[in-house]
Amino acid sequence: MPTVNEVYEFLDAIAPVGMKMAADNVGFLAGRAGGDASKILVSLDITGEVVSEAIELGAGLIVSHHPLIFSPLKSVTDGDATGEKTVRLLSAGISAICMHTNLDAARGGVNDALAIAAGIADEGEEADLLAEDGRLPTGEAFSYGRAGYLKNPVALPEYLESLKAALKTSGLRYYDAGCEVYKVAVVGGSGGEDLHKAAGSGCDTFVTADIKYHVFLEAKELGMNLIDGDHFCTENLVMGKVADKLREAFPDSEVMESKRHKQIVGFY
Repeated sequence: MPTVNEVYEFLDAIAPVGMKMAADNVGFLAGRAGGDASKILVSLDITGEVVSEAIELGAGLIVSHHPLIFSPLKSVTDGDATGEKTVRLLSAGISAICMHTNLDAARGGVNDALAIAAGIADEGEEADLLAEDGRLPTGEAFSYGRAGYLKNPVALPEYLESLKAALKTSGLRYYDAGCEVYKVAVVGGSGGEDLHKAAGSGCDTFVTADIKYHVFLEAKELGMNLIDGDHFCTENLVMGKVADKLREAFPDSEVMESKRHKQIVGFY
């Protein structure tokens, strides 16, 4: 059976930690390197519910997108939410590997999955990089966004309907610039500040999440359609793909996708 470190080395190969944003905290964040990874639970976040789920399933490892620990802790106790989850994990012998902004940037990662949902790439294809946000030591350029064309221009209401279904979201926030949707940029998660990159690449529509009011105002000034697809829904698309890659790489392990962690934002 594989060890936690063997799983980490595999994930680092497909989503190199060198692609992460400078302030991000990713990688093997809790547990034992030699720990048992014969049962792996995959989830976008490590919430208290997900920890309970992992314990009940007998998982020795959780692989998540969002980090268990975002910033250095001065103490790890059950006195705060992060410490309490970490204590519960370690007490149960469960390790945590978290692949965040490196998985956003990696080919086959968050933004390639979102590009497929947004209609600018087909399964197995790679959408264009939205910008060059960095390079690996190998010289490979990477980006935290993607851009591309739909097969045909469509009216925004029609596009919103298809995107809502593809993201499996309970609702969308949007600004209608009065133009058709044809060239689309996507950034999974909180990408509102990348609106200028989308505009600079000639996109008429930008799909991301956690959009602040001033970004909607800027979209209006730019004459661009702007769509907030929800943070969970724009990123959770990739977790099934991560699970599939783990199943292929570690056929002797049981890889499970969280059934408890779902979109938490509702629309009245």
